[in-house]
Amino acid sequence: MDRKKFIAVAAGTVGLAGIVGYSVSDKKNYIRSDRAGEPGKTPLSPDERSILYLASLAPSGHNTQPWFVKYIEPFHWIVGNDKTKWLDGVDPTQRETMLSIGAFLQNLDYAAGNMGYDCDFVLLAASNEEENVVEVRLLKSSIRIYDIDKIKQRRTVRSDFKNDVLKKEDVKFLISNDAEYIHFIPNTSDQCQWLREQTIEANRIQSYRDAAQKELSEWIRFSSKDAEKYHDGLTTAGMEIDGVAGWFLRNFYGKADVMKKRFRDQSIDKVSSQVAQSAGWILITSKDDSVQSLLETGKCMERLFLSVREKNIAIHPMTQILEEAVTSQKLVRSMELNQPVQFILRVGYLNDYPEPVSLRRPVERFLRF
Repeated sequence: MDRKKFIAVAAGTVGLAGIVGYSVSDKKNYIRSDRAGEPGKTPLSPDERSILYLASLAPSGHNTQPWFVKYIEPFHWIVGNDKTKWLDGVDPTQRETMLSIGAFLQNLDYAAGNMGYDCDFVLLAASNEEENVVEVRLLKSSIRIYDIDKIKQRRTVRSDFKNDVLKKEDVKFLISNDAEYIHFIPNTSDQCQWLREQTIEANRIQSYRDAAQKELSEWIRFSSKDAEKYHDGLTTAGMEIDGVAGWFLRNFYGKADVMKKRFRDQSIDKVSSQVAQSAGWILITSKDDSVQSLLETGKCMERLFLSVREKNIAIHPMTQILEEAVTSQKLVRSMELNQPVQFILRVGYLNDYPEPVSLRRPVERFLRF
C-alpha cells in the first residue's frame, strides 16, 4: 500500500478507534538498536562473540539470516546452512542462501582481522543444500585495521534515490577491486530500461504466485511484538513504511492481508515507483554456480555494500528477475554477459543516508553445540 492510501485508511481508523473504543498499543517500530548485541550465556569469549555478531549484520533475502555457527572449541567453528530459514518459494535451489552465507563470511573476515585474527576457511559443502558449509579457525595474528562502523552502518535503502548519473570516479571506486564481476548499467542505457521493465514484470509474476506470496507473508513482522520475538524478517521500519502508515500496519495488518489482491497490486505499484528512481543498476556475476563461486560472489556483494555509504550511494537488491523463470531466461542474453548473474542491484545517490534498522538475532540464537 502506498503511503497516501495508508494514511487515508489509517486516519479513518483513528476516528473509528475514538468511536468504538479500540485499544491500540503498537505505536513504535521495534528496531535493531532496541536490543542490539544483547549478550547471553555461552562459552564464547568477548572477541568471539563480537566477531560473530558483526558477521551476522550481513544482508539476506527477506532478512531470514540463514546461517548457524556450530561451536567446536574456542576460535574453531563450522558456519552452516539453517534449513528453517530457506525461501523455497523464491529460491528453490538455495542459490541465494549461499550468497547470504558468503556475505556473512566476508563480515566475519573483516571483524576478525580488525581484532588481530586470521581466518582459515575450509569449504565443506559440495552442494547448496548441505548443512555444514565452511569450517573456520581463527588464528592469532597481527591486526588488519578495518573500519567496523561500515559493517554496523550498512543499510538496504529502498526509497528516495536520485536520478543523477553516477560520477565516473565513483563508478571506478565501486567496481575497481572486483571489475571482472561487477557491471554498472547507467540509467541512460537501453539495458537500464529493460531491467526496469523486467523487474516490474517479475514482481507482477511473483506477487501472483501464491507460494512466493505466502512465503513473504511468513517473514513480514507486522507487529513490534513479533519483531521482538523473532529478531529477523521484514519490519515496517525496514520496509520504510513509517509514521501513521507504519502504525496502521503494525496494529491492523496480518499474514492474511498479504494474500489479498489489494496488497499484491500495491506492491507492484511500489516497485514501479522504485525502479523509476535510480542512477542505474549493478549486476554481479560469478565464474560459475558452484558453492565456492556463490560464496565468493556473496563476499564480493558485501564488499560493495560496505563501500557505498561513504559516497552517499544506496543499493537496493531487486532479484526477482532471477527468481522467475520467464524473466531469468532472458537476462544473460539481454545483458550480453558470458557469466551467470547472481545479483541485480538498483543504485543511486541519496540526499540523506538513514540509520540501519533491520533486526538481527543475538548470537546465542544462531549458535549450536
